[in-house]
Amino acid sequence: MDDHYALEIGGLRLAYQVWGPADAPPLVLLHALGESAADWGGVAPAFARHYRVYAPDLRGHGRSDWPGEYSVELMRADVLAFLDGLALDRVDLIGHSMGGLVAYLLAGEHPGRVRRLILEDIAALFPRQRSIPARPDGDLRYDWEMVLAIRSQIDGPDPAWLERLSQITAETLVIAGGPHSHVPQDRVAELARRIPGARSETIAAGHLIHDADPAAFTAAALTFLGAAEAPGR
Repeated sequence: MDDHYALEIGGLRLAYQVWGPADAPPLVLLHALGESAADWGGVAPAFARHYRVYAPDLRGHGRSDWPGEYSVELMRADVLAFLDGLALDRVDLIGHSMGGLVAYLLAGEHPGRVRRLILEDIAALFPRQRSIPARPDGDLRYDWEMVLAIRSQIDGPDPAWLERLSQITAETLVIAGGPHSHVPQDRVAELARRIPGARSETIAAGHLIHDADPAAFTAAALTFLGAAEAPGR
């Protein structure tokens, strides 16, 4: 069963969900662009058999504040403040897509805070042709201005982001989505190559690996994290 909470950090309200026993080791899950903590609902119960699982709504998403000021770096700072606010000294960390970018920047800049790192279908980012996406119709569960700000950064990424990869000291697993993902898989392999000692694995389920094949995703993640379940459980 999951529980909903909120934390005030520097004037920003971050909503988050929690699964698992309070005395279990901490695992933090960071969602993709346009998603929320609820996106992890299909896999969080499996992780919660071994971990106290925390999944925040990043700024501009879901039930967290939509402050109108957005960047990947601000999201990284929010996650660090989130860990501090909950007195989580060192965590295992999983990030999907944009959440993977936030996760690896945190791991590269604050290596003492991340024990193990899993990056789900996230590419090494290089400049590309800028594009302005069309706003979907209807009410959104995220701030459209946030999408435009983050997409602009991803189209023209800070070169320092690639440098951060070499500074990661956490044990790292990169899980690629295979040929059905829209993310260039050679760039996912390049990301893994740039992280010292990183392992890589492909689950050919497309970009939304943890949603399309939750059993394979949790099995790979738990094996890497050292918490693989016995057969038949």
